[in-house]
Amino acid sequence: MVKHNNVIPNRHFHKKYCQSSRGPLKVRISLNQATRKKARRLRRAAKAAAIAPRPMQKLRPVVHCQTQRYSAKVRLGRGFTIEELKAAGLEPGYAQTVGIAVDKRRTNRSEESLQANVARLQDYKKKLVVLGSQPEEAPSQLTGVIMPLVKPKKTIEMQEVTADMKEFKAFTTIRVARQETKVAGYRVSVENRKKKD
Repeated sequence: MVKHNNVIPNRHFHKKYCQSSRGPLKVRISLNQATRKKARRLRRAAKAAAIAPRPMQKLRPVVHCQTQRYSAKVRLGRGFTIEELKAAGLEPGYAQTVGIAVDKRRTNRSEESLQANVARLQDYKKKLVVLGSQPEEAPSQLTGVIMPLVKPKKTIEMQEVTADMKEFKAFTTIRVARQETKVAGYRVSVENRKKKD
C-alpha cells in the first residue's frame, strides 16, 4: 500500500518499445502499407475482370437505422428478406445469381418498409439484363453502389406573418400547459372525492 500524500504512480511502462531487462522490445511498424494497398487494388481489379460484365456490388435493401435516436434515418442494409423476395416474385436462390443480396435473418416489422423494398426489387427487375454464358456483345461493367439512396432536398416554406401569429404568446401557452399537467392528477382526485360524497 502506498503511504503518504505522494504523486500517484502512472508511468507508462506498458509501451512495447520501452527498454527492459530483456533489451528493447520490437515495435510494430507498417513499412508494407503501400505494397498492401497495391495488392488490394490488383485483387479488386482481378475480381472485377473475373465476374465481368456483372457489377462488383449487389443490390441492397433500404432499412431504418437502429435505436430510437437514429430510427428516422434510412440506409442500405445487408440483404432482402425472404418475404420481400416472394412478394416481388423471386426465389432466394435465383436472386443471389442475379446480383441481389439476401439476408435470411432479417425480418419485416412494418408493412411500409416491406412495400418500399418490394418496389425497389421490381424496379431492379425492370432494369436487369440477363446475358447468356457466352455473350457476343457484353455491356460495360457497372461500378459503385447499385441504385443508391437519393436524399430528399430540404426546402424552406415561406409564410406570411398574420396578426394571429403576432398575438400568440408561445411562452405563456407552454407555461399554462405545464401547470395544467401538474395539477391534472389532483383535479381528478378531487372530482372522484366529490362523486363519492
